[in-house]
Amino acid sequence: FGKIIDSNLKEGFNFKIPYIEDIVKVNIKVQKVELETSAASRDLQDINTKIAVNYRIESDKASSLYKTVGNNYEITILEPVIEESVKSVISRYTAEETITKRSEVSSESLKVLGEKVEKYGIVIDNFNIINLSFSDEYSRAIEEKQVAEQKLATAKLESEAKLVEAEAEKQANDLLKQSLTEELIEKEFIEKWDGKLPETYAGNDILGI
Repeated sequence: FGKIIDSNLKEGFNFKIPYIEDIVKVNIKVQKVELETSAASRDLQDINTKIAVNYRIESDKASSLYKTVGNNYEITILEPVIEESVKSVISRYTAEETITKRSEVSSESLKVLGEKVEKYGIVIDNFNIINLSFSDEYSRAIEEKQVAEQKLATAKLESEAKLVEAEAEKQANDLLKQSLTEELIEKEFIEKWDGKLPETYAGNDILGI
């Protein structure tokens, strides 16, 4: 007579009183919901996100969920709470951190979302951020920063290479100086001399004096 009875039917055959009782089916398998939303980061950047959430309904709480919100729980409860959870978590991170700490943002969002829907008998199995997109201005700023960092890294490597080369050259010169003793220079001169004396000699007469 319109009253919802808090009872769950088991698998197999079940009986109902014709024209008096109706059976309402609630899907307790793992389901997936995808949605897009926007949120503001800690540094006040607008971030558009695409979210995918895997969830399921606890069988022993299915009748309570139906009694409370009906079978439109995905639209009535889940989607609004997903948006609220994402906005709440992303507001704790800078726009750059949502990229570098993406897995952390996802896991934190899963935790927050799970706590909010637990009372309805909804279990969150997985939370994935499929996509993050930023404003054109911020995207250009990120690209320019990456280019500048690459140039800086290249310049640093070139500078370090020059320092290494200069240090190696200095060490080689120091070793050369240490090895060039007077005895060694004289020995090298004797070994290279062919034994001939100079064939010309310029005395004072060469200038007509």
